[in-house]
Amino acid sequence: MAEEGDVLVDLDATEGANGADNQPTAGLISQYIKDMSVENPNAPASYQWNEQPQVDVQFNIGAVPVNEEVQEVELKITVNAKCSQGTIYIVELSYAGLVGMRNLPEEQAHAFAYAEAPRQIFPFARRVVADAVRDAGFPPLLLDPIDFNGLYAQQLAQKQAEDAAAAAGGADAPAGES
Repeated sequence: MAEEGDVLVDLDATEGANGADNQPTAGLISQYIKDMSVENPNAPASYQWNEQPQVDVQFNIGAVPVNEEVQEVELKITVNAKCSQGTIYIVELSYAGLVGMRNLPEEQAHAFAYAEAPRQIFPFARRVVADAVRDAGFPPLLLDPIDFNGLYAQQLAQKQAEDAAAAAGGADAPAGES
């Protein structure tokens, strides 16, 4: 019970007063398998093949807004294992995470969606791929760690160089030709 001289503080009111609700925040809300396919097209013959497989791994990252503060970040992983006798297995995984972002500048939100969020969900997607390959009857495939932040910086630099080259090429063109 409050007595005379006690100060009561409404925590909800102070949040707006000190700017806490305006602080930039970002984080992973949830993650899940969105789509998955495992193919073992040449079983049981493929279990007898002794040749070392050629494994091709492809990654793709996408982000789609769900609402004003949430994006779905999707990490697509495709694994093809082949040898001279044929395809051993194919695993296609679409692993997604819901990412909440509030009060982030556009460039930071883009970096979080395309570099940091994939970095956070990759270990879980890696486990799903390893389990899928194992469940197909082969030794688990442990994907190497990926430097998503480094790849993001590399692609950003490449895009900036292409944009600069396009701008320079357009500036050198004679009038009426661009």
